[in-house]
Amino acid sequence: MIQESSEAVVMVIHGPNLNMLGKREPEIYGRETLEDIDRGLEDLGGRLGLDVKTYQTNHEGCMVEAIQATIGNHQGIIINPAAYTHTSVAVRDALLLVDFPVIEVHLSNIYRREPFRHKSMISDIVSGVISGFGAKGYRLALRALAELI
Repeated sequence: MIQESSEAVVMVIHGPNLNMLGKREPEIYGRETLEDIDRGLEDLGGRLGLDVKTYQTNHEGCMVEAIQATIGNHQGIIINPAAYTHTSVAVRDALLLVDFPVIEVHLSNIYRREPFRHKSMISDIVSGVISGFGAKGYRLALRALAELI
């Protein structure tokens, strides 16, 4: 007999260049690596009763496919689309397919940066946005998602 897990499954999707965290502009993005962030989210998820899966891609189509793959077997998404935040209608359209909470996260405060970063293609369709708290923003998002689920 197969026993079903009572944990909700959450996907964390990291966009382009986030695999370079800790090396890329640490004065903006901090010194924590993506591995540090993912490991912390998996640990926190366990304490919150969430099964956290993580995924990073530098490719828009792969991000779209990762979003689509959550349909039917996940209960939430945390997404940092990185540069695709400002440009990707495809990511937006994929997120419109899901029927569970989605939280948009940005390490930096995008509104204190260059004007082109002030526009998000997804902010108006997600459950919430966390911006400017560095890696802590992911943990805040996971706690919020646990409450929303």
